[in-house]
Amino acid sequence: MRIFISSVRKGLEEERDALPGLISALGHTPVQFEDFTAQSTPSREVCLRALHSADVCLFLLGPNYGHTFPETGQSATHDEWVAAQVTGMPRLVYRKLGVTFEPDQHEFTRTVEAYATGVFRDDFRTTAELQRKIVAKIKELESGPSPLAYAKLTAPPALHWSLDEDTPSGTSDPTPRLELHVAPVSFAGYSARELAEFTTSLAERIRRTGTVRNDAALSTTRSQEYAAVTIPTSAPPGQPQQWNAPHPGQLVEVRLFKAGQISTRATLPGDSMGSVLDPEALPRQIASMLKLTGALDIIRQERIVVAAGVSNPARTTVETFNPHQARQSVQMAGFGRSLPALRTEPDESVSLAALAAGAQEVASVLARALITQHPSSA
Repeated sequence: MRIFISSVRKGLEEERDALPGLISALGHTPVQFEDFTAQSTPSREVCLRALHSADVCLFLLGPNYGHTFPETGQSATHDEWVAAQVTGMPRLVYRKLGVTFEPDQHEFTRTVEAYATGVFRDDFRTTAELQRKIVAKIKELESGPSPLAYAKLTAPPALHWSLDEDTPSGTSDPTPRLELHVAPVSFAGYSARELAEFTTSLAERIRRTGTVRNDAALSTTRSQEYAAVTIPTSAPPGQPQQWNAPHPGQLVEVRLFKAGQISTRATLPGDSMGSVLDPEALPRQIASMLKLTGALDIIRQERIVVAAGVSNPARTTVETFNPHQARQSVQMAGFGRSLPALRTEPDESVSLAALAAGAQEVASVLARALITQHPSSA
């Protein structure tokens, strides 16, 4: 495994110096900013690239928060925390005891410790204690158990579906939409005041995940029941917008309901001939939506319900999507007929790790269920 070490160096010098040799002795590869040679690429970007190449991210929380980057308003460790959330990689967090935390570091630590998605948290006083705990945790990771835990639901969940809407804005557009719903179990919901606060912060939370382009014009709306952010679709950077060109699936909306449910909606990959349910691409797209939901840092309850759906399946086909070549012909099994939307009906809750380390596993189950319902599978 490649293990990325994330922390401020000041106040943790001894611990950082001790970890690379320990990780190497266990047969794994340590990754840390001290190893990066001088490069033309900005150091923050180099660190984030290195993190994305890792399998595990190890966070050390000491007394200092570190330099705040003007681009994000956060320290490097904070940026790396958000990036690790989005990728869903396992995160090991160790907090140093017996030291006084700066105010910004105290707030960051509260955020990390409040977040339960697939995160292992512990503390230490000495370097030797830290090393013992890391050895035990790495050996546990090597065995590779599933981070997910399922439990039967005693009653069907009350989910808000948007499948009957043509688009997030309600205009008449038959383009199929993929939607994903995540709802906390046994949650009392938000007050009107809390929902108003989320209405203000939701767009910025989405931007901080890196899921949307910095220049994307996000628009926010609010009703009595939810706050929503709409994301405009666009051609990939450097490519002209062509009506018949293949296009990947893109996020188009995030909604936070007063009841606590978070819903994300996206287009499916496709071209001018319609949308595609790709058995390989669909699980990846759903997994990225699960990880985005987790990275918003809103749902913190230990158990959640997850469901997915696809609107207007008559305009979709089940096949492999080719991002480089538009199709010349398609055979849609239900075109011209009124077909019910595809949707999964959850009968189990799952641990919050479904929004991080377990995202791919949950996404595979949801994608398989949707494709099985498609008219071409009958």
